[in-house]
Amino acid sequence: MDIQSNGVRIHVSTAGEGELALVFLHYWGGSSRSWRYVVDELADTYATVAADHRGWGESDAPATGYTIADLADDAQNAIESLDLKRYVLVGHSMGGKAAQLLASRRPLGLEALVLIAPSPPSPTLIDDEQRTFMAHAYDSRESVEFVVDNVLTGDTKLKGAQREQVIEDSLRGATQAKTGWLDIAMREDITEHVAHIDVPVLVIGGERDQVDRVETLRAELLPRLADARLVMLTGVGHLSPLEAPKEVAATIRRFISERDG
Repeated sequence: MDIQSNGVRIHVSTAGEGELALVFLHYWGGSSRSWRYVVDELADTYATVAADHRGWGESDAPATGYTIADLADDAQNAIESLDLKRYVLVGHSMGGKAAQLLASRRPLGLEALVLIAPSPPSPTLIDDEQRTFMAHAYDSRESVEFVVDNVLTGDTKLKGAQREQVIEDSLRGATQAKTGWLDIAMREDITEHVAHIDVPVLVIGGERDQVDRVETLRAELLPRLADARLVMLTGVGHLSPLEAPKEVAATIRRFISERDG
């Protein structure tokens, strides 16, 4: 289904049923499909909502409007359009930074926050060589395959349908969405906002993550959260929702169950 967010059509996939909804925001290069295996594990208990960020998947790709606030607004508009009364935000990487900003607004109905290999709230600063590499990471099938095998994954390499999905989603992304993250959103500083998050937070990091390393999360994110715990997945890289979906889903389920008491 589609919703309208400030004049932009945002595609949303839904599954499952339950009083509590899980709202999933994907990484830079992904789409709502990035959550399909995690959703398969959780839709028996929870309603699930996975959105394509603007410029990715099946959502519209406006010429401008790729700040973290724009992504957070889209997610908030999807939540309001679906009239979700109780929900947990789940954000991965870029989606994790958007989820942090949305949670800092203390929206009605938000009960908890799950951040999976999230981009930190502080600016991500890279040198010219790194920026050039990232700017061309999703240029071709060959470049995506190199990034998937050598940067994004840990001990378990993606194969078959999972691998093809990542390649398709990466190539499909709009140029303005790709550069919007590099030029604007990843450089934004939302640390003052994150201090306002007032719900329990679960942070899931990958031991082999080369993008948003566990050390970065411990230094830049956890100290800014009042109620947070970190779970590290052994041998896993940056794409844990695809590399270890059962483990990610089980960790989320356990966190929610313990929170509900």
